[in-house]
Amino acid sequence: MKVLLINGSPNAKGCTYTALKEVADKLNEHGIETEIYQVGKKPVAGCIACRTCFKTGKCVFDDGVNTLNARAEEFDAVIVGAPVYYAGPAGQACAFLDRLFYSSRGKWAGKPAAAVVSCRRGGASAAYDRLNKYFTIGNMPVVSANYWNQVHGNNPEEVKQDLEGMQTMRVLGENMAYLLKCLKAAKEAGVPAPVYEPRVFTNFIR
Repeated sequence: MKVLLINGSPNAKGCTYTALKEVADKLNEHGIETEIYQVGKKPVAGCIACRTCFKTGKCVFDDGVNTLNARAEEFDAVIVGAPVYYAGPAGQACAFLDRLFYSSRGKWAGKPAAAVVSCRRGGASAAYDRLNKYFTIGNMPVVSANYWNQVHGNNPEEVKQDLEGMQTMRVLGENMAYLLKCLKAAKEAGVPAPVYEPRVFTNFIR
C-alpha cells in the first residue's frame, strides 16, 4: 500500500512538511509506503476552463498535475497539506488541486483522503474546509483524526512544540492505516466496490 502526500507549500521543509512527515512516519510504522510530493515555488497555473482534459485526458498545462494523474493507480490514498493564507489554503495549492481533480476524470475516486493545514494563528478551519471539498465531490472517503487536522507555528521547530497538533497528525496516520487495511481486507474477501448511477448535471434554471 502507498499513500501520496501533497505538500502545497512553497517551502519544501517548512511547517506543512513537518505536519505531513508526522503522518507519513505513522503510516510507515504500519508498513505503508509514503511519498511526499511538493508543489514547489514555481508559478502554478489555475484552471482556465478550456476543457482540453475532456478530450485528451490531460491538463493543457503539462506540469505536476499530469504527472500525478498518470501515476494515480500507484497510490491507495491521498493526503493534501497546505499553509493558511488569508484564512484559505495557499493559492498555488488550490490552483494545483483544481486542475488535478478536474482533469483526473475520476482516477482518484474511492481512495481515502485527508486534508492537513498549518497556520500561525487563525484561519485553519476555513482552509481545512476548502481542502476537504475536493474529496467530498470526488467519491473519496474522508479520514478524520481526534481534532481538525491542523498545526500551529511560524517554523518547523514551533510546529513540533504544538503537541496537540502533532498528536492529531499521528492519529490521522493511525486512522488512515486502519482504513487502508480494512479496504484491503474487504477486497480480498470479495466485497465489491460501489457501483454508481450515471452522473446527473443540473443547474438552477433547468
